[in-house]
Amino acid sequence: MAEDSDLERTEPASQRRLDQAREDGHVPQSRELATFLVLMAAVVALWVSSRWMAGRMSELMRDGLSFGHAQAFQPDLMMTTLVRLCSKALESLAPFFVVVMIAAVAAPICMGGMVFTTKSFSIDLSRVNVFSGLKRVISLSGLAELVKGILKSALVGTVGYWVLWGHRDEILGLMSMPLEAGLGQFAHLLLLSSLLVVASLGVVAAADVPFQLWQYSDKMKMTKEELKQEFKEQEGDPQIKARIRARQREMAKRRMMEAVPKADVVVTNPTHYAVAIKYDAEAMGAPKVVAKGADYVAQAIRELALENHVPLLEAPPLARALYHHTKVDDQIPASLYTAVAEVMAYVYRLNHFLSQGGLPPETPHDLPVPVDLDPGPAVVTTAELT
Repeated sequence: MAEDSDLERTEPASQRRLDQAREDGHVPQSRELATFLVLMAAVVALWVSSRWMAGRMSELMRDGLSFGHAQAFQPDLMMTTLVRLCSKALESLAPFFVVVMIAAVAAPICMGGMVFTTKSFSIDLSRVNVFSGLKRVISLSGLAELVKGILKSALVGTVGYWVLWGHRDEILGLMSMPLEAGLGQFAHLLLLSSLLVVASLGVVAAADVPFQLWQYSDKMKMTKEELKQEFKEQEGDPQIKARIRARQREMAKRRMMEAVPKADVVVTNPTHYAVAIKYDAEAMGAPKVVAKGADYVAQAIRELALENHVPLLEAPPLARALYHHTKVDDQIPASLYTAVAEVMAYVYRLNHFLSQGGLPPETPHDLPVPVDLDPGPAVVTTAELT
């Protein structure tokens, strides 16, 4: 059952999946909305510019039907007149075409935003596959489109019938009106009827847009396994990341242990903590912690220090303070300068004694470690590397 649930598309689409679909040109679309906006823009444009367009068309008609003797018997002049009349016709219809084109572009933007992609032009043989086409027709989406088409036809037919029946007297009265007045009245009735019929398409579009958004969202849903795989691709495989972190810790530990033989002194707890300190007056402004560790790491630091003749100093408060308040390769805190200075002075005297002899230096005790920096004795159960 768990495997079946992982294969079911029950999870909302991730932002990455939506972005990839958008790059491929797959965005929510509504043909009903596009049809409504284009037709409504056309009807409104005709309504607003009807007087101006009627005047331009009448002038164009008179100009086209009047010609002289030269135009009738000279083909060159006839072609020039034809080009001039076509130019005037396009000029008169240009505002109407511009409005319709704007509406055609605005329709998909309202649903899916501005999308530019060339992947839609790629050849996909599955689009011309007969069996795939039948499958789309018989599918739930195809059934929904069929029902929607029937309801749309019924709605538009009902509105058209209501408009024509409601204005039947005016339509019949056109036969008794003068030609010019009749044409004006007919244009008015035609635009009014078109506006009402197109408005009925707005009802269809208002119902189709939520359905298309829901259908797109449902189509883009993902399985739990796809979400897990996508997370792995984006964030990386947790097991691989864990191995990388372990490798990084191992490399950091190796680099740290390589610095122990070069340290000046190792301060110990004596068993739980070990902190290696180095100071170079020419290159450092203050002593620096080059290695530190707890439990097994501390033991390894102590053993490595003994093998390389690095002095060990047992100073539990200072070791605890350095371990908890410094990081590897960090300089010691200013509040520990005095205590570390005493340790470094002891180391210098010890090195002098070992190289030239004399009286052995006295091991420092009661180093001035601030109380707020010493967490006190604690039992450490796991090795830690910071």
